[in-house]
Amino acid sequence: MNITVWIYFSCALLLVLYGINCHLLIHLFKRRYPGRQAQDRQLLDQFYHDGTGSGEALDRDARLPVVTTQLPIFNELNVAERLIDAVAAMTYPAGRHEIQVLDDSTDETRRIVARKVAALRQRGIDIHHIVREARTGFKAGALKNGLALARGEFLAIFDADFVPPADFLLRAMPFFHHQPDLGFVQARWGHLNESESLVTRFQAIGIDGHFMVEQWARNTNGLFMNFNGTAGVFRKSAVIEAGNWQGDTLTEDMDLSYRIQLAGWQCRYLIDLVAPAEIPRDVNAFKSQQFRWAKGSTQTAIKLMPRILRSPADAFTKFQAFMHMSHYVIHPLMLTLALLAPLLLLRQAAFFPGFVFFLFGALLLLSCTGPSRMYLVAEKAIGRSPWRTLMLMPAMICFGCGLAVNNTRAVLEAILGIPSAFIRTPKSGSVHRKHYRVGHRGTIGLELMAGLWCLAGMVLYFNSRHYLIGHFMLLYALGFLMIGGLSWHHRRRAAGP
Repeated sequence: MNITVWIYFSCALLLVLYGINCHLLIHLFKRRYPGRQAQDRQLLDQFYHDGTGSGEALDRDARLPVVTTQLPIFNELNVAERLIDAVAAMTYPAGRHEIQVLDDSTDETRRIVARKVAALRQRGIDIHHIVREARTGFKAGALKNGLALARGEFLAIFDADFVPPADFLLRAMPFFHHQPDLGFVQARWGHLNESESLVTRFQAIGIDGHFMVEQWARNTNGLFMNFNGTAGVFRKSAVIEAGNWQGDTLTEDMDLSYRIQLAGWQCRYLIDLVAPAEIPRDVNAFKSQQFRWAKGSTQTAIKLMPRILRSPADAFTKFQAFMHMSHYVIHPLMLTLALLAPLLLLRQAAFFPGFVFFLFGALLLLSCTGPSRMYLVAEKAIGRSPWRTLMLMPAMICFGCGLAVNNTRAVLEAILGIPSAFIRTPKSGSVHRKHYRVGHRGTIGLELMAGLWCLAGMVLYFNSRHYLIGHFMLLYALGFLMIGGLSWHHRRRAAGP
């Protein structure tokens, strides 16, 4: 058997491992859901009431600590005011809520924010406009600078595209009172515009799978869980003890949250606390976001896996941490399969004996159903009909396959240590004032070429007997052509006439 066959089936086996792990996470989710959910609701009731069901309120002001809400902003003209208004409208005891607008903007956003902050201060809101002349450390640097000035014992964080509910802090802070070793809490992301298009719907389904199943499974089973960069609250002392915000990865949120847990602090995922956010409308903006997450999580894996392996955590916890942080490695594996498959289809001989071939095919089929099953379980848990999601699965699978070129580049840059700036994802907002263009990183042509290569592989498929490989070529071909075509269309539309 030649080296091409070995590489192909080695990559396929690794993909099988990631796919089967999805089924394992679903199992971990189901065995704790909704048990801890009921405990969370009971804890909130006991914190605010007498616990007897009489509804008599206790003195909450004396039990709630000072919180500083940090809003990191960089050129967010379309959504900055919406975010600030939502946070300023939060219900929390007077004198115990400070707001920091961490504004690194270089456009007119800074002027708009300054005017908004001044108006809110006149109304008695404790809000501060903090400006840095140099964007050192990007978002991590802004948060670290704000932490040094914050008077709160706790730090809530919201990105510019979020619209947190008014009772967010009231529902998050009691968990810190109940659990003194709690380092941070993470809320679930909601969606402001998931029904806008198929692109936003696909993203919403993927996000729901992560937050409903993965985050819940990890947190309720004592595994490492990451902070998702926004819609959460940190204990300031835990941040400082863990080494503070660091800007040496593009996912400073995952980096810090893992370091906090390695330092002995606990974390808690609040599945009932939902903070809605805007999903990227433009495929190029989505790809930019995916690039940052793929590169950053791989950087974090390289940085922290040695510490995790030396930690006292058990073997299963360490394994799940690796699977979590290395998740985007699936994209180089998928791209390798797509590129090698046409070459393998030229072979006339069988790859393996019949029984081995059948066993491998069964494992591959099982693993391929893992992500789709996770999305269906998540939609059902949210209360939506899974049948509508099931109808979208074929197109969504193609959509995910099409990201392989973009995310492979991100993973390779992380492994090779190639630096890149933190590029924020542009948002349109409900009142669109300015269009922010997104760099496409030169992957559109590569995606279209990969799609044509896979179409050529389909021709070979019809002339071969390797039925296990051929149908995957169709998914890859459609996926690459879909992502490449949409990227080209959205870039052309953004450029205008």
